[in-house]
Amino acid sequence: MSTPAMTADVVVADAPSIVSGESVYDWSGFYVGAGGGYGAVVHELSSPIFGGVTFNGIGGEGFFGEITAGYDFQFSNGVVAGVAASGRYGNIGTSLDVFGLNADLNAEYGFDIVGRLGYTVAPNTLAYVLGGYTWQHFDLSTNFGFGTDWNSGGYVLGLGMEHVLRGKWTLKSEYRYAKYNSQDFFGGGLSVDPSTHTFHTTLNYRFNGGPSGTTASPVNYDWTGIKVGLAAGGGAIVHDTDLFGSIIDFDGFGSEGFLGDINVGYDREIGNGYLIGGVLAARISNMELETTAPGFSNSLQAEYGFDALLRFGKLFNSRTLAYVIGGYTYEHFDYSTSGGGSADWNLGGYTLGTGMEVAFTDRITGYTEYRFSHFGSEDFGTGGLIEIGPSSHTVRVGAKFKLY
Repeated sequence: MSTPAMTADVVVADAPSIVSGESVYDWSGFYVGAGGGYGAVVHELSSPIFGGVTFNGIGGEGFFGEITAGYDFQFSNGVVAGVAASGRYGNIGTSLDVFGLNADLNAEYGFDIVGRLGYTVAPNTLAYVLGGYTWQHFDLSTNFGFGTDWNSGGYVLGLGMEHVLRGKWTLKSEYRYAKYNSQDFFGGGLSVDPSTHTFHTTLNYRFNGGPSGTTASPVNYDWTGIKVGLAAGGGAIVHDTDLFGSIIDFDGFGSEGFLGDINVGYDREIGNGYLIGGVLAARISNMELETTAPGFSNSLQAEYGFDALLRFGKLFNSRTLAYVIGGYTYEHFDYSTSGGGSADWNLGGYTLGTGMEVAFTDRITGYTEYRFSHFGSEDFGTGGLIEIGPSSHTVRVGAKFKLY
């Protein structure tokens, strides 16, 4: 089970979530870790030689493995600051099959050097933001023997939570958005600007990890009950496209943007630290695939949708819940052109995800959650000549209020 990252630290008078009673974890010191994740890439294309044509963009998705090492320092007010370096190898990319040509464009390997700043939101849980430098190697290969590769640097931003499993072992889960520098081809006639949206889960070993000597009393939060919440986030959509009965198979077109949702749910503790529940959520978003050219533009946007989901979780303590979530999802898509053409359609599918929720008071919790959603395909009445099947990778950060 993935869990976002957060830290615990020394209790001070102006930190109401940390009083005296339960042992608080000491996050200071060096650590190493290993893990992996899943995510999407979106390549924005532009061509100045054709009057500034832009296309956002070519998308793909895949897995990666990762190793990491870092150092954190915990201040007496519950704040944790640190630095970390991570290296990864994976297959996040896109493929094109057409008339015997097979081409793959993959983000193969890379590294990040980041700083992070966090706060101990529960005795054994740290929430944090991160940012820094990222580097990625991209490879374009074909079955005809030609291809190219290039390296690109950029910046990375993210957020996450980290929780103590036992002793020196912790588990962190985080979302990272990386934006890479432009790569020029054909003497500057074509520019490629990649960005990635990735979800990471890492098991860490902390060499100096253990109780800090400071104590904190647990918040008196009853997880059984009805809750309402608000969340905001972002991510990417990859549109897998088949043309002419799969004679052309392109995976795929990509879009990215932001989202917001409102949700209501019910949870029930079932004993031994386990919880089951359900969530109904409605969302709006601006995740958009756009093409612009002199005198013309078109847009494909995921506008709004809803989810009906079940979740199953494990309480690490009275304040911290790690969970998986899954169920039915629905999305409304809208296509429009500057010439007045338009179309819209609705698709259903399934959602799978994971997250962590932490009680701040006896009524309020905060959570971070990653979701992968796969929708059915739309053929636009062409009898299968044109089929588009979207999937999305999103992260949301929110808060819930327990009604009773």
